[in-house]
Parts: sequence; structure tokens; C-alpha cells
Amino acid sequence: MKLKKLLEEIDYQTVKGSKGILIKGICSHSKRVRPGDLFIAKRGGEFDGSKYIPDALDAGAAAVLTDIYNPFLTDIVQIIHNDVSSIEPKLAAKFYGDPSKKLFMVGVTGTCGKTTTAYLVRHLLGDLCGLIGTIETIIGDHHLTAELTTPDCVSCQKLLKEMVSAGCKSAVMEVSSHGIDQNRVSQIDYDVAIFTNLSPEHLDYHKTMEHYAETKSRLFQMAKHGVFNGDDEWTPYMLERATCQKLIYTIDGDGDLNASDVQMTPDGMRATLTYKHEKISIFVPLIGHFNLSNLLGAVGAALLGGRSLENIGQRIASFDRVPGRLQRVCSKPSVYIDFAHKPDALEKVLKTLREIAKSRIITCFGCGGNRDRAKRPLMMQVVETYSDVVIVTNDNPRNEDPVAIAQEIVQGAKNKPIIELDRRRAIARAIELANEDDIILIAGKGHETTQIIGDLSYPFDDYQTAKELLT
Repeated sequence: MKLKKLLEEIDYQTVKGSKGILIKGICSHSKRVRPGDLFIAKRGGEFDGSKYIPDALDAGAAAVLTDIYNPFLTDIVQIIHNDVSSIEPKLAAKFYGDPSKKLFMVGVTGTCGKTTTAYLVRHLLGDLCGLIGTIETIIGDHHLTAELTTPDCVSCQKLLKEMVSAGCKSAVMEVSSHGIDQNRVSQIDYDVAIFTNLSPEHLDYHKTMEHYAETKSRLFQMAKHGVFNGDDEWTPYMLERATCQKLIYTIDGDGDLNASDVQMTPDGMRATLTYKHEKISIFVPLIGHFNLSNLLGAVGAALLGGRSLENIGQRIASFDRVPGRLQRVCSKPSVYIDFAHKPDALEKVLKTLREIAKSRIITCFGCGGNRDRAKRPLMMQVVETYSDVVIVTNDNPRNEDPVAIAQEIVQGAKNKPIIELDRRRAIARAIELANEDDIILIAGKGHETTQIIGDLSYPFDDYQTAKELLT
């Protein structure tokens, strides 16, 4: 695309150089720049993109978007704007042809349940639905491992463009609070946005629950329709700020979409769904009321996407479990892997397991380093409340001392837990202690296949480790 066309309807200050050059790509990471790219040099909390302009130039960038003109850069076109981050999403959407407008677009936000809800939406909408999320990106038959829950705005537009090119008719994406606050999704045209729930998380970034909630609420000022969890205490806040059409779902309530007559088994749930006086009986191979809530959010989006309640009911039974979300490794003892790494998520998972437990619950968990420290003793309190045996271990310590993390965790304990910082040995200890009627929960890492220690990632997979130790 010619730079002149790319800049049409874009508010910029000035261009130093020719607008007639051909822009072959857009990139905000200097190490990913290819010849002919427009390099976006933005300033963030930790990085100053302008420092990497020489690297981008060496890699063949044809132009740079920056906030300050550099007269010494004579071999590259400079586009000047005092707030680079504000126009980056517009440029990305323009370059890739506004792909979200060609898809039935669903965004899922909330503290817990985004991943499961997104997979459920994709399953209900069918194989021609792309997915962008915490675990992976799915485009047609291609599965790409994810780096962030919500990628940067250029990557989002590029992935959506690839979905359109692959023949996708719809797309669902997890939308994090960071993604909203950092303008990663500001130019995505959402047909439906789903609100799952809200509990304390990312307060190291947002500082207060009010800012966290306000950030989440912006998604419902971008979407045409909103699907809201009527059983969550933050939903009135979201509804008050939403400017979209609203659909509310509840369990045993009086929302627009309701679930009732819920029966829980170790293999799944049965329930009756009601929407506009139409009722169907369903079975879904997931356990837990929180997963029923996730399902209702997905059903609401599918209904707004034109699927009938009858069609939805038929598709639900064939849903496959999501990797690392109450994923069962074996049945005797029952060993589950779950990504729960915050107090609210842990409580929901453990309450569910307590409902189906015949004997003891043994929980093995840790807390990530360089993350919200205030939640560590709270997680201990939750685990101790619902577990019979507690094993504290390493999660992803990153640049923190694992011993110090464990000490902060056990501040929330009434009784002395087992502490085994080697995660493999901790899982082995849980298995050694278990009887065949016990339940073991290995929490915190879920689908992850690496453990981050310092600045390095080492291979580690909870599911595979448990499987090896059980054989």
C-alpha cells in the first residue's frame, strides 16, 4: 500500500519524505522489521521505541512513525505525531483492510473464564470461527502458540486478516484489561462482547478495582451487543456503563437466558436452558457452576450470531475439554490440572471438586513471581479452606526468590503446609500421599509447557509430568 493511501483519514502532524513510497508491512518490534515496513516507534512504560529506529533502518524499514523529528535520519521517511500509540491501531486496521468488519466478531472479557468461554464460542459457531486467546491462535486448521492473551494491535489486525483470507466467517478473542487499556483492540469492530466476572487481579497494573472495572467496561462501549453474567456482583457496574444492546444470563435466575435443574457429575453437567420461552435439555462434558456460567455466555453470543437454541443444544454435547482447565489426567486417584492462579479462580475450582469428592482433596500450588504479591496469602487461605492436604511449590518465580514467595504464601496459613519448591517432586509427593478415592489438584500453570526461572524458560508441563509420575 502506498504511504499516501495509508495516511488517508489519519490525523498526523507532518511527513518528512515522500508519501509515494510503498509500505509492505507494519511493525512495532525492531527485531521483526522486514524490508519495506513502516516501523512504529512508540514510547511505553519500560521502552522507548525511538532508540530502535537505527535497528529498524538497518533491517530495511521504509518509514518510521515517531513523535519527534530526527533531522539526522535522511535515509528513511518520518511520519510525525505527538501521540504515536493513538494512531497505531488506525494504521494497522487500515493497512489490513479492517478485517473485523468482515467477520462476526466476539470479544470475551472478565477475570476468570475467558479461555473456556472463547473455546465454547468457537465450538458453537463452528469450524469457520477463528480464535485468539491465552493458549493459542486458531486460523482454519492452523494452531499457533500464543504469547499474550491479547496481542498488540498490529498483530490482532494481521491475524484477523489471515482469518478472513482462510475463509473464516466469525472470530472470537479473549480481551484482557491490558489489551483494552493499551489500545490493542480499539479498532476492532465487535458484534458481541461477553462479560464473565470480575475479581481482584492485575492490581499491580491497575492499582484499584475501580480502574480495573472501568477498563473492562470500555469493551461494552465498543460492541454492538453485550452478554453479561447476571450472577456477578460487578455486572450492574458494567451495565450502567455499557452503550450496547444487552443480554443477561443467569443460573436459577430471571435473566434473558437462564440455566436451571442443574445436575453435576464427575463426567459433566446436565441442565435446562431457557431463552425467550423456549427450553432445551443439555449435557456438557464440563464440571462446575463456573463452567456452566461460561457456557451461558457462549450460548448468548451464539444466539446473537444467528444460531438457534436447538442447534446450540445439539453442538454442546460434543465439546472437548480446554487444555489446562480442569483437565483430568486420570481417575484413580482423580488428578486434575488447572490454570487457576488467583484466589477467586482457585475457590471456584476447589468448590467444584469438593462437590464431587468422595474422599480427600490434595492441592499442589504456587504463586508467580513479579506479579501481585497481595494475593499470595489469600490463595493460601482459599486452598486451606477447601483442601485436606496442601503442598506449596514453585510456579513461575521469574526474577523473585522462590523461598521468599513461599514465605509470603504461608502467611495466610492456619496450619503448616508441606513445602516442596521443586515442582516435579511436589507433584510426586501429592501422588504418593493420595489414595485411589482422593482428588489431586495441580494448580497455577495449566496449559503452560515451560517454567520461567529468572529470565529463562525451561521445559515443564504439569499434565505430562503428572502422567509420567502416575505410570
